[in-house]
Amino acid sequence: MTTAVSEPTGSEPEPEVRAAAGVLRGSVVEGVAVFRGIPFAEPPVDQFRFAAPQPVTGWDGVRMAVSYGPPPPQAGHFGMDALSRDSVGDDWLTVNVWSPEPYPGAGLPVMVWIPGGAYCIGMSSLPEYDGARLARDGGVVVVTLNYRVGIEGFAYIDGAPANRGLLDQVAALEWVCDNIRAFGGDPDQITVFGQSAGAGSVAALLAMPRAAGLFRRAIAQSVPGTFFSPALAADIAAACAAELGLRPTVSDLATVAPNLLPAAGDAITVKCASFVERWGPVAHRSIPFSPVVDGDVLPVTPWQALADGAGRDIDLLVGHTRDEQRLLTALDGMLGQVTEEQAETALQVFAPGPDGPRRYRDGFPGAGPDELYELVNSDWLFRMPSLQLAKAQITGGGRAHLYELAWSAPGMGGVLGACHGLDVPLVFGNLSSGQPAALIGESPSPSAEELSARMRTAWTSFAGHGDPGWGPYDFSHRLTQLFDTQPTVTAYPEETSRLIWRDHSIPALPLMDR
Repeated sequence: MTTAVSEPTGSEPEPEVRAAAGVLRGSVVEGVAVFRGIPFAEPPVDQFRFAAPQPVTGWDGVRMAVSYGPPPPQAGHFGMDALSRDSVGDDWLTVNVWSPEPYPGAGLPVMVWIPGGAYCIGMSSLPEYDGARLARDGGVVVVTLNYRVGIEGFAYIDGAPANRGLLDQVAALEWVCDNIRAFGGDPDQITVFGQSAGAGSVAALLAMPRAAGLFRRAIAQSVPGTFFSPALAADIAAACAAELGLRPTVSDLATVAPNLLPAAGDAITVKCASFVERWGPVAHRSIPFSPVVDGDVLPVTPWQALADGAGRDIDLLVGHTRDEQRLLTALDGMLGQVTEEQAETALQVFAPGPDGPRRYRDGFPGAGPDELYELVNSDWLFRMPSLQLAKAQITGGGRAHLYELAWSAPGMGGVLGACHGLDVPLVFGNLSSGQPAALIGESPSPSAEELSARMRTAWTSFAGHGDPGWGPYDFSHRLTQLFDTQPTVTAYPEETSRLIWRDHSIPALPLMDR
């Protein structure tokens, strides 16, 4: 069991704790103790490259924990590759802790954040993930973590365990269980939460035997439905390796410096359209990395696992934004430019079942190509996977609370609506720092501050006692919290989409020509 070196007092501005591996000295920011860059596993390089995370080596003396650890190698989206190239060191696997009461006995609920980023980018050092406000206002200990992404973390490589990025997350949660009491946290009150690929990771953790018992509650914000079959994952890995003239094996890929490897994944992302006949929907969406349902690390999809009862003892809060796709359409330069042909292709690729396209057109008779394109993409990638995760949890005997963020983002001219990623600054309360803050606007409005406070209260209340402030979802009333200027609890609002998808499961995605 870990113990604190000393309790913080007015004369000790630099808090110290004794973790299992050694003493850590952090800092105090706005009344919250912060410990950054704490290693939870050995650097996954050299003999540990493409391996499951290894236990961290301890240290003598006091280790300063005031700077974030270096991020794992990143893809080129949003300039993340430059951030990883400019960092020093290969100690990628680190956690950061914010605690308003950093000493044993405080017994605060713990919230462990898993960053998103399409499984190819993601780092805990981004300013939008600063946990100070959430920890201080909510009376919780906030932990954020790094995990391997892209080829390092998710490519299906011969000779390596599948889902190394997920195994990193399990190792981080094991560190939290073993150490968080020293930081004021209660190891029996751990909530994992994440958005986008972070939410997909949360869903995967619910299905992973290795993660059993490591957390009590889970919050999944905009769950992506992309989980790969081994055949599809192996084919994508082979294409990535071929960009380098190599085979998708540990022996071959280990010859490539870690900071050079993401370029191969970026090249395949750009070329995805040429693989649509083999890779199907993920090629249309340029998604080369996702968790693999390998039968071992991840035995079945999260939806199947929850329906079978894997999460019945875990409290679940899950939801999505109303206009998930709109930001992604804008990033593709297609906002307001979708043609009838592009909309029809999207319906053919993403709508469920042979009559799916017709059901979308019948269900939304006034929708033009832009709206149809947005609806079917939003539903396929985020909205219906999130809804069906709640349904699977209930089917398996568990409890789930459902929400939709319907507040339209005022930033960037107000054209993006309640888009993907809008929930991140609202949940953390970081309304003016980090790239997602651009969705809020230059000066956060009182309504933005109020909505952020409501969401933070719901999240921290759920972490504390499993109740976010509204009733659980069920198949009769389908209660859903709508977060908007005037929040309401109502029946699930996307009824037409729900009915279109009601009888369709979310399987591991296959290799199309098999």
